[in-house]
Amino acid sequence: MSAEDYAVTPHPQAATAEERAGLMAAPVFGEVFTDHVARATWTPDAGWGHRRIEPFADLSLHPGATVLHYGQQVFEGLKAYRWADGSIRLFRPEANAARMAASAVRLSLPPVPEDDFLASIEALVRVDQEWVPDEGEASLYLRPLLIGTEPSLAVRPSRRVEYMLLACPVGSYFSGGVKPVSIWVAQGFHRAGAGGTGQAKTAGNYAASMQPQQQAQDHGCDQVLFLDARDDRYIEELGGMNVFAVRRDGSVWTPRITGTILEGVTRASVIELLRAAGREVVERDIALDELRAGIEDGSVVEAFACGTAAVVTPIARLVSPDFDVLVGDGGAGAVTSWLRETLTDIQYGRADDALGWMRRVL
Repeated sequence: MSAEDYAVTPHPQAATAEERAGLMAAPVFGEVFTDHVARATWTPDAGWGHRRIEPFADLSLHPGATVLHYGQQVFEGLKAYRWADGSIRLFRPEANAARMAASAVRLSLPPVPEDDFLASIEALVRVDQEWVPDEGEASLYLRPLLIGTEPSLAVRPSRRVEYMLLACPVGSYFSGGVKPVSIWVAQGFHRAGAGGTGQAKTAGNYAASMQPQQQAQDHGCDQVLFLDARDDRYIEELGGMNVFAVRRDGSVWTPRITGTILEGVTRASVIELLRAAGREVVERDIALDELRAGIEDGSVVEAFACGTAAVVTPIARLVSPDFDVLVGDGGAGAVTSWLRETLTDIQYGRADDALGWMRRVL
């Protein structure tokens, strides 16, 4: 499978260069879209087919489509980066392909083969390459998704599935740029339970996080931290990011993958970078009380969150109705800053890609 397998229908009213520049000047994350979308359709008899690049437009969807009634949907998130030489590269897209396939299996959707996944991205980026920013740390955010579209109210896997790939030019995930964020510890809410869909990237997980996220914002915090559903004791992840703690002895701790935490591509990359630099990375259960005590006695000197959208973001405060603790001096610590710089330098071609993470698409 290659990009050439995607038939292209150009947008009859694509944005002009002037219109595009205006839209890309300061885009709000996820609110500006490129001219085209990549699509493919699956049925039990034909498998994946009807691969195409078509004008970005509203969907025509049957009111009985399974995605609307039973949430049969998974998605991914990755970015395309323009390097100084004009080339466009992806960061570890094979890992996103693998994770989307695993999510699809959990939601009883047909996985998109890796070569098809990569071909759809290359095809869309070729057509919409002018939308890839070339200034600062802006990039083109890519959102692949699978939805069940069979018009049926029967409670079973959809027999018609649509794959779509959207693209958005983006700047910083948080308004105001990169800065230390305050984290609210979820009260009475849990992101996922054992045997659920916590390790899949599916819409329902995010829908369930929105009420506690609003609770966080009501308390002046940027993000919410979820505890485990069984004991309501151990930290798991933020609403959309994995979390790490840097200890005074130089080691870095992060919650272990248990089946309820999304296995982030950025998380895995951070761990690899830290270990390559000679730091001990400990993946284990971390109690909230333990983390709080470490922050208060100074044995935890930094904390940060990471994910595709926000990359690496320093955590300034941990807040709940019972406490409000400042992590270190409330700023970005040395390890956090080094990780963010190292990772973005690789992504934007400012440093050698010794680990072979970047894939050229144009």
